[in-house]
Amino acid sequence: MSLTIKDVAKEAGVSIATVSKVINGKPSISEPTRLRVLEVIQKLNYHPNAQASNFARERSDNIIFLAVIEPLTAFHNPHMFEIMCGAQKVVYEKKYNFSFLGVHDKDTACHEVSNIIGRRAADGILIHGSSTSRSLVDLLVKKGFPHVIIGRPPFSTTACWIDINNHVSGHLATEYLTNCGYTHIAFIGGPQSDEISRHRLRGFVSSMRIFGLDVPESSIKYGTYSKQSGFEMMEELLRGSFLPDAVICEDNKIAMGAASAIRKHGMNVPDDIGLITFDDYPLSQLIDPPLTVVDINVNKMGQQAAEILMKKIRNPSLNMQSFTTVPELIVRSSTRNINNTTIL
Repeated sequence: MSLTIKDVAKEAGVSIATVSKVINGKPSISEPTRLRVLEVIQKLNYHPNAQASNFARERSDNIIFLAVIEPLTAFHNPHMFEIMCGAQKVVYEKKYNFSFLGVHDKDTACHEVSNIIGRRAADGILIHGSSTSRSLVDLLVKKGFPHVIIGRPPFSTTACWIDINNHVSGHLATEYLTNCGYTHIAFIGGPQSDEISRHRLRGFVSSMRIFGLDVPESSIKYGTYSKQSGFEMMEELLRGSFLPDAVICEDNKIAMGAASAIRKHGMNVPDDIGLITFDDYPLSQLIDPPLTVVDINVNKMGQQAAEILMKKIRNPSLNMQSFTTVPELIVRSSTRNINNTTIL
């Protein structure tokens, strides 16, 4: 049976709190008592538990990055790891340890955060949007535990979060296409329930109206984030009454499927139909032709999240909710300038 701090206290004839203070170098212990406790520690060959030490001094020097992970997460969501790399850079610069905690679902995420707070296993936590739930966010707020949620929660909260302005991303994609001369623009999104997809769609619709262009109901399609769904939704567009000259695809896999459907119908990209998507994943450059994308520097976003968390640790009352990182347009071969004019 391993020794505990209770055994040391009993042998030294002092309280557990006194032993804890000696272990953590607290100045409020008399020199004779301190020496007696240290002598017992040496005699019993007691090694203080790191967790107990953290509890006593109320810090761990640990920062945890929490996310829900599934098979092929690295393929489907490489941006998660870019965010993590950016955060890790800042955390190391601030002399903290950095740990990644991957869980299988949101319920487990909430349970793990409860344990982290209870054990004081970390000084702060970065919460990837994949693991966000109402119960987890409420727990963080109730406990006042330093945190930053990466991705705006889809409900009202006083929790600290940062996010990409996906409405602006949708606007940027639409503005670029209209400046190129495209006028019949369709949108193929993910599930209607997806928060990111909804905001990008709103950016598209509002921009089309600003530019005086029609957005018939048949020009908007919803599916899943897959090549097959992109193919099927593009097929519906090509068979329908609204024939687009350009399509905004919610992600790279949807765009890949859309490009396949266009080729199947004897047309090509971009001569007949232009394609633009979001997020510059490696796949976007491997598709033929390489995709024009609206991208976000997510490594920088990770750095910003970590910097906010460092401030939150120093000042727990700090509350920040903001959109960070301006989207950037990367023009490739899947679109063309129909008007042959200079695009600013």
